[in-house]
Amino acid sequence: MISQRKNFTFVFASAFLTLLVSGFSGNLPIVPFDEGYSHLFGDGNLMVLRDGKSAHITLDERTGSGFVSQDLYLHGYFSASIKLPADYTAGVVVAFYMSNADTYEKNHDEIDFEFLGNIRGKDWRIQTNIYGNGSTNTGREERYGLWFDPSEDFHQYSILWTENMIVFYVDNVPIREVKKTEAMGGDFPSKPMSLYATIWDGSDWATNGGKYRVNYKYAPYIAEFSDFVLHGCAVDPTEPSECDTLPKLPTISNQQRTKMAGFRNKHMQYSYCYDRARYKTPLSECVINSKEAERLRGFNPVVFGGARRHKRHHRVRPVRAGASSL
Repeated sequence: MISQRKNFTFVFASAFLTLLVSGFSGNLPIVPFDEGYSHLFGDGNLMVLRDGKSAHITLDERTGSGFVSQDLYLHGYFSASIKLPADYTAGVVVAFYMSNADTYEKNHDEIDFEFLGNIRGKDWRIQTNIYGNGSTNTGREERYGLWFDPSEDFHQYSILWTENMIVFYVDNVPIREVKKTEAMGGDFPSKPMSLYATIWDGSDWATNGGKYRVNYKYAPYIAEFSDFVLHGCAVDPTEPSECDTLPKLPTISNQQRTKMAGFRNKHMQYSYCYDRARYKTPLSECVINSKEAERLRGFNPVVFGGARRHKRHHRVRPVRAGASSL
């Protein structure tokens, strides 16, 4: 078992370096749903398509729904193609995120993509965030618009998580990079996490601070997922990890960094780094840009609800592969 794990670590490291140097070229294997994920909650509101490679999660008046990876991972590249519900979606939240709240209930880590629905005629927004070691009182949210309608077609959303940085991608364009600083300490996610996808009712906060709520006249709300990538180091949290033998990974290329700057200049609508109502002094990882600060003043204040973390999923560990999960 030890030799197999070390061999996997070597293969993972080599493939990961190739992946990064090639600019996320899409050569990674797609994981069938039943090989990588299990039903989390929502009864029949999770549907796996006949091809075994796609899944739909639904929110209706009864419940939301979601699925979770069968393994926990320590670092890696995680991705899915997602098509969001259309029409009136105010109050609807679709989340694609990593967490270990089921294992470390009081000091969990988290890396979030949250998709926030809107009233008819208004665009979906994306929110990203990270937590480490239960630091939920220190939100590191950023919010963005998009250059496309995410309800019209599938688009790829990806998380790169290493020992020293986290990068969020949309269609292989990096939109945010979080570099670990010494001052962050345990606020930087560092423990093995599962990957989740959920859809749920965030009426209390998601759309204009709760002004617009879910209207179930437009239900069911269906989020479609495909092209699952789970390219990470799977670990048993009860045993010492072999993943810390991985070499230091490259940073974002200059070309990718230019694309990221362009995205943030055009589409970022909020960043905690410029929120003086929450933080009188910017947190250590913030790089302040005066032009960026001035531009962000033109957007409405962002309201964050305190109870939403508990609505994402039921705290139930998934069944293992081979068992009847659906």
